[in-house]
Amino acid sequence: MNMRDLLVAAAMIVTLNAGLGTAAARADDGAVPAAGVSKRIDAIKARGSLKVGVLGEFPWLKENTSGTGEQFEGSAWALAKEYATRLGVKLETVPVSHETKVPILATGQVDMTIAPLSVTDARKKVVDFVVYSKSTLCFFGKADNPKLAKIGKVDDLNMPDISIAYFTGTPPETWLPTRLPKAAAKGVQGSGANAPIDEIMSGRADVAPIDTAAWVDMAKKVPGLVVFPKGDECLTKGEFPTDVGMAIDKNQPELLKWMTAVYALVKDQVAAEELRVLKE
Repeated sequence: MNMRDLLVAAAMIVTLNAGLGTAAARADDGAVPAAGVSKRIDAIKARGSLKVGVLGEFPWLKENTSGTGEQFEGSAWALAKEYATRLGVKLETVPVSHETKVPILATGQVDMTIAPLSVTDARKKVVDFVVYSKSTLCFFGKADNPKLAKIGKVDDLNMPDISIAYFTGTPPETWLPTRLPKAAAKGVQGSGANAPIDEIMSGRADVAPIDTAAWVDMAKKVPGLVVFPKGDECLTKGEFPTDVGMAIDKNQPELLKWMTAVYALVKDQVAAEELRVLKE
């Protein structure tokens, strides 16, 4: 090969690499895949709507019952709207139940389920997730409990004279002995409430774990409580995190790649929307 051929070959390699770099950049900047790349995206654009399975759940997908404004709010809704906007289509909601929110994906009746889903190994076998949040726990007790006066953080609860009430048969039963092994764990029968509030109010226990979202409601309804982690950190830095996401049917790699890239670009706005709903 002479010098001229070498220069031509080198120029072709540079051009090819530049093209590959541009393609990679497009994949990362949230650009919608071109026609023919994803059958699902092509179908959504041809239909003119992004069909999403919905089931209200605070704070991720809070239903608006005021009669005015948008149907939902929250982080899942904000992300779904972002997808629809980038696709240039409307957002079409399809009501689902707890029993159907995953199986409906396989039937093709929706393009994705934005009803909040805890990410589990069993579910990952049948759907792919875009994880956008976490479900967490906090600990609450009576503010006038002298034992809690010097408690500044969750680690400070790890003492033998601190009793922690929990509902038997729930995840805290196995988690508490590993997280706060020195504290006195006290299992009680479930009552249908979000947390064993009766144990706290009666003084039979010092603190109890509660889902972060449920704490927001309880703090409004029951005066005189304190939470750990304190203040907004309960909302942003809770304990025992479990991934929460929206799901699509398996075997759609290009759609999943695009959805993941878009979330990476707007994750701060999505998180801010979730915190706004929690605090309101």
